Amino acid sequence: MKIGLFIPCYIDQFYPKVGIATLELLEKLGVQVHYPLSQTCCGQPMANSGFAHLTKGCDDNFIQNFGSFGTQHFDYVVSPSGSCVLHIKEHLGGNPLHSDAYPEQVTSLKNKVFELCEFLTDILKVENLNAHFPHRVGFHNSCHGQRMLGLSSMSEKVGETFSKPLSLLGQVNGLTLADLSRKDECCGFGGTFCVTEEAVSVKMGKDRIADHLSKNVDFITGGDMSCLMHLEGILKRQKSTVKIIHIAEILNSK
Repeated sequence: MKIGLFIPCYIDQFYPKVGIATLELLEKLGVQVHYPLSQTCCGQPMANSGFAHLTKGCDDNFIQNFGSFGTQHFDYVVSPSGSCVLHIKEHLGGNPLHSDAYPEQVTSLKNKVFELCEFLTDILKVENLNAHFPHRVGFHNSCHGQRMLGLSSMSEKVGETFSKPLSLLGQVNGLTLADLSRKDECCGFGGTFCVTEEAVSVKMGKDRIADHLSKNVDFITGGDMSCLMHLEGILKRQKSTVKIIHIAEILNSK
């Protein structure tokens, strides 16, 4: 199985260890991983701000990096970010001018792109991670992954409850998972929302932090480093000893 590793720009610039952990984890699970060196931003910030029509360069670059050109072919494209994966699935080639040159590439790519936890549970069907992380952890459900990609059930809906990320964390030796009071409440990051509506964003983030702190967690984890970055800023300003960590780092721990 040949995988194209899609690393969001903010992870590449600010949290490279998350990208490294994702790479190492996939390789330990027997996957052949390739990282296209010319990949850049997927265009999500522009789309979130109402400028999706300006993402042609991002679309074209993504297709060139991860599409099946020449001898290059990826069975799947995997990313440790639900929001970036969702952007590609919903917006890649959304403007007809973007996809005229490679209509088949666009359709094929959208079906191949997977968020990391989704890929591990649905494609690789991992049942034994052989990971060890002896800490009390709170899991933050990011909205894009939960409500759009279907990584976990929603508390406001009646039906079967499930969580792909929590099923993976359950395989980690020594990890104690905190039972939060509001398991799927938004942290307030919301991409550019945290800039345009700073006060609301911060208040929502403080509420999420308070829930975790009330459960005496050592770490807050999640599948989107963007949400965790937002929560990390609040934790640092509160001079809290609680740390943030991407789920890939926990699943890759020894």
